[in-house]
Amino acid sequence: MAKSVFFFGGGSAEGDPKRRDLLGGKGAGLAEMTGLGMPVPPGFTISTEVCNAFAKTKRMPEEARGEVDAAVTRLEKAMNARLGDASAPLLVSVRSGGRASMPGMMDTILNLGLNDAVAQGLAARSGSKRFAYDAYRRFIAMHASIALGMSKEPFDRALDDARGRVAVAKGIDRTRLNAEELKRRVPDADIPAEELEALAGTFKAIVKKETGRDFPTDPREQLWQAIEAVFASWNNHRAVVYRKMHDIPDDWGTACNVQAMVFGNLGETSATGVAFTRDPSTGEKKLYGEWLPNAQGEDVVAGIRTPMPIRAQAGAKAEESLEGRMPDAYRELDRIATTLEKHF
Repeated sequence: MAKSVFFFGGGSAEGDPKRRDLLGGKGAGLAEMTGLGMPVPPGFTISTEVCNAFAKTKRMPEEARGEVDAAVTRLEKAMNARLGDASAPLLVSVRSGGRASMPGMMDTILNLGLNDAVAQGLAARSGSKRFAYDAYRRFIAMHASIALGMSKEPFDRALDDARGRVAVAKGIDRTRLNAEELKRRVPDADIPAEELEALAGTFKAIVKKETGRDFPTDPREQLWQAIEAVFASWNNHRAVVYRKMHDIPDDWGTACNVQAMVFGNLGETSATGVAFTRDPSTGEKKLYGEWLPNAQGEDVVAGIRTPMPIRAQAGAKAEESLEGRMPDAYRELDRIATTLEKHF
């Protein structure tokens, strides 16, 4: 097999951005933005060819496994952190990325690399126990449902129970609220560290009960499970139906992007969001999008919290916009958007 893993980071990328057929749309974009000098977190893209090989045998080709191991070592050096090292923990995202856009059809796993020891180390390193266990409980539930094939329902139920306890402590009568109303009254950001730490334990117990096995604690095992789950998601039911609806060939495959995590849920000075260089409705050339403070990307699209506009808007509170609350970050984002407009 030809080279199948392409590293990006530090201002250079091994992959050719023009090879969407090999890198997928997301991988090609990451390579292109890295080459432009954008602040892209380092990582690597596993090619669509590996996905097609996996689809035939349900196993990762041995050559690709060797390349992935080498790329992980390179990523650890770039981040000065290591998978499974509690004193310098590296967490990664594992994302799909087909040649054609297939929004929401394939799978993603965030915060990969956590176990009990790493969660404790992350809490100490970040100075925020709440952040560390928020990331940990998210990872367990996401990895269990995507890589281990479990239902999300028991995890959602346990999270709602924790939300209910917080509501009672705040003097809110939860018996008068349905699940969606409870989420609005007690958003994830209001769940304290102690509840999140307990949730991580509850989630692991759910995995043990439902599968008969302990949740995987070895980050390398977690990584291989996640990569294979991403490749397997190319042929899940919703992806197959979507391809038929949009005339996307089945043999294109998806790439898999493994990238160092950036944490929008580290506190009120961190954030996440989605941005466009133009208004998608009108085509007007202005920065457009939504954001949330102290959140991860899944929160923007899950509908649990109401996102706020990136740009300040007439008649709206200035502090609700990224431009008003984090002006330095907004100016950097605007500069990047302008660079991308000119480049493309």
